[in-house]
Amino acid sequence: MLLWSKILLNAAVASSVLLAAAPLQAAEEKPGVIRLASPMVGTGNRPVGYGNYYATTQTLGLLEKEFQKDGIKIQWNNFKGAGPAINESYANGLVDITWLGDLPALIGKSSRLDTRLVAVGGTNDNTYLAVPTSSTAKSIADLKGKRIGFFKGTNLHLSIISVIKKYGLSEKDFRFVNMDGPVGYSALASGDIDAIWSNVSIQSVVDRGIAKIIYNTKQEPDLYKLSGYVLVNSKFEQKYPETVQRVVNVLVRQAAWESQPQNKAALFKLWSKSGLPYNTFVKANSGIDLKRHEAPILDAYNVTLIKQKLKAGQDLKLIRGNIDVDSWIEPKYVNSALKSLNLQGFWTPLNANGK
Repeated sequence: MLLWSKILLNAAVASSVLLAAAPLQAAEEKPGVIRLASPMVGTGNRPVGYGNYYATTQTLGLLEKEFQKDGIKIQWNNFKGAGPAINESYANGLVDITWLGDLPALIGKSSRLDTRLVAVGGTNDNTYLAVPTSSTAKSIADLKGKRIGFFKGTNLHLSIISVIKKYGLSEKDFRFVNMDGPVGYSALASGDIDAIWSNVSIQSVVDRGIAKIIYNTKQEPDLYKLSGYVLVNSKFEQKYPETVQRVVNVLVRQAAWESQPQNKAALFKLWSKSGLPYNTFVKANSGIDLKRHEAPILDAYNVTLIKQKLKAGQDLKLIRGNIDVDSWIEPKYVNSALKSLNLQGFWTPLNANGK
């Protein structure tokens, strides 16, 4: 009897030791480095972006602060080659987490890049069509046969081709020239192109009297505007889900700060560290609902918009493959962040019709 009692006691002790050790064994291995990428580059190629919470997170060094105690290095790469360059880095396994514009993100996924879409990172940014101040052009149609510069393969591309299609035109009606913003602005000033289609950064060129804006997408449906997504390399996500959650927590906290009206002036000052003037962001965001713009949530409306952009890109032959959008997106990280940060209900989810 004593022997049997001793056996039971030893078994109980062993079981308790195993149970105590289980959480340690299940603890996630931590990465030595988190490699983040952004297609946003400030003036003079400075590694400072603007326009969304992902860019501000880099500017403020928030991820560095979050992971400093773990000894995890945060490595940022700002790609002047924008979305296409980031897709190439994904293909070569050189990036873990990134912000990416809608078209390059969709092209990458349809080309079987192994990514997960974990948050929306800024929606409803506008595009602007500008001509030299001496130009007589007053509309898109006035530029038929003319040389128009824009950065191909970026989210600008989908917006531009969708807009000209809406107005009964096609790429064949114009002489499009591939160039990034700084090169395009110089080409416009020298007369090497007749117009440039760009993002908010064009405002600083207008303010210097070099160009005037003859069209923008402010009055267009959201399908014709610019969106961005936070993507994660699937292999990284599978290996380090807790790390991904911590990154998303930081991003969502910053998105909430940027959504509050009292922080608007401070936010625009942070974005102006990119080299663009403070007034550029004041003008660009006049009448814009920044809270909705910064919302990271994958609600029914944002998911519908992703699917609409995919269809538009396919119809325009800009996207060759297909994507199962519902399996691509992973809302659990944002949803968990909202709960842990006590932000449930902070952003109002919209239905598929945007209501």
